[in-house]
Amino acid sequence: MDRSSKRTRRSPASSAESLLAQIDARMAGEKAADTVATGYPSLDRVLGGGFRRQDLVVLGGDVGSGKSALALGVALRAAAGGVPTMYLSGEMSPERVLERALALEGRASIDQLRQGQLDDQTRARVGAAAVKHRDLPLTVRPLSGLAPEETTSALDVVPHRPQLVIIDSLQLMASPRHSARLEERVALSLRRLKALALERNTIVLALSQLSHHRAERPDPRPRLDDLGGVGAVKQHADVVLLIYREEMYRPGQGVEGATELIVAKNRNGSPGFVDLFFYPQWLRFVDMLDAD
Repeated sequence: MDRSSKRTRRSPASSAESLLAQIDARMAGEKAADTVATGYPSLDRVLGGGFRRQDLVVLGGDVGSGKSALALGVALRAAAGGVPTMYLSGEMSPERVLERALALEGRASIDQLRQGQLDDQTRARVGAAAVKHRDLPLTVRPLSGLAPEETTSALDVVPHRPQLVIIDSLQLMASPRHSARLEERVALSLRRLKALALERNTIVLALSQLSHHRAERPDPRPRLDDLGGVGAVKQHADVVLLIYREEMYRPGQGVEGATELIVAKNRNGSPGFVDLFFYPQWLRFVDMLDAD
């Protein structure tokens, strides 16, 4: 029998031993090499430490729920932890995204930044945020015109290979194939993005609208089926996160800012939810149990 056959036959045992070594390392308190923390401890606990490489994560929410703010918060926290991150925005220029980042980190409103109406304390926080961002491994690029296969090319031009790629949003990606229906275009994009996560050993976090959501139903909490995409989200996404803010649907009944982040799908664990709090004036989410 040739050597290559022997190597192939031994490889499952070698892989199992490698996995066992990783488990032992985690038991000793070491961080999993394939895991990227979201920066929101309650969410990381539900996800077994955070997002995993080769995973496609979909973050859905209604218009105005704060999808982009939460995704940017994850991007900033991951980059602050040394994770090379790319943020592709279809709604804002890179300058506008960075302006939001300064507002988020400096706890200042966009209006205050635009008008220069900052007190000394806020100006100091914004200045510190600007200095911090200068050295972060965070790249912001426009999404406009990029089809999923062109996203791969975009990853090749940054200094560090991104371990986290954020797409804002699925509906704004150029279609990989001209299709009559938005649902079909979203499904095609999802398949390509999952392939990208596997090929590049990276995490892809894609934002999505709730195209099938009905606010008038008895329980307006978003569900998997609200994402549409002819079932592609259920099939291809490894993790699905859905934002629910009761104040948007039942004014006066919920605590303003209280946010339920629903883990509607978790391929490697159980579904669940975590409690966040949203400061709309700063476009900032914080963890209710581990506030920063």
